Amino acid sequence: MKTHITSRVSLTFRVLLAVALAALGLTFAATSADATTQGQNWTVLAGNQSADGSITGARFLPGEIWIDQNDTVTWAANSVEPHTVTFFPDNGEPAGPFNPGDPAQVNRIGSGAVDGTYQNSGVLTTVPAGQDFGPFPPFVTPYQSYTLSFPDTGDFTYYCLVHGMMMKGVVHVASAGTPYPFTQRQYDAQAAAEARAIRLDGNQLRADALAQAGQNRVMVGADDGLAMVMRFLRPSVTVHVGDTVVFDNTRSMGPHTVTFGDEPQGPALENYLPAATYAGGDLNSFVPPGLAFSVTFTKAGVYPYICALHDVQGMVGRVIVRP
Repeated sequence: MKTHITSRVSLTFRVLLAVALAALGLTFAATSADATTQGQNWTVLAGNQSADGSITGARFLPGEIWIDQNDTVTWAANSVEPHTVTFFPDNGEPAGPFNPGDPAQVNRIGSGAVDGTYQNSGVLTTVPAGQDFGPFPPFVTPYQSYTLSFPDTGDFTYYCLVHGMMMKGVVHVASAGTPYPFTQRQYDAQAAAEARAIRLDGNQLRADALAQAGQNRVMVGADDGLAMVMRFLRPSVTVHVGDTVVFDNTRSMGPHTVTFGDEPQGPALENYLPAATYAGGDLNSFVPPGLAFSVTFTKAGVYPYICALHDVQGMVGRVIVRP
């Protein structure tokens, strides 16, 4: 899982965001709202993605929001890629990598108010309940939104458990009746500008990763702590019997799989193979970031494969093997 953002990425994001905001003609100077408005509901987007799902962002949009006591915030799923909204006691932080088998991380837990106890949204995704939304246990129910109230003043930090420290947000809560610095419309415009900056970054990232690929090398996704490219680059390659294709995950900060045939279940999904031969049937390798999986093809045919973690987002490919 991603656990940090480099200063280079942070600077890139700020530059891209400034360009996007300028294109929208937006400036976010503080503006007073009606101080008599109480119990207002605010909306924050959880993640974002391009129209085809190939580029996704691990950000809450916007990342900070200013509200009043007794207001509520609704987080709306904004990507197929799953996220959580998680508040820890005493403004704590995630203690380790995401575990999809841990009920406390993937189920909805809490009082419904940010009151100093653990609050967790469960898995937020745009995939409707009952459809495939990734390698989650059968007891996990996906949600498309999550709402919490804020009875106390203060600054409250929250995280996405799936993406760790790289995806956090802050809710600033002022006393009831305090003028709001921004309107929901301004937050929506800021979110749109941030999403556009992420997509621009993702387009460049995809082009850079594609330049490293070839007929015998497939880049297994790519990400830079800001944008994630959920595609095999190149998704279709043609080789000959006896040739080897390297599935290279050195451009990603997170894991993927290369899976031919049926998907394995449970812990078997996370078995890493440095190399294998293949003539059809089932073959799977979990490919951690920084590593690669080499496959030597010994029989002619057309062999489709997927990333079992992200196939629902369209991360699929095929190898055509000629005699």
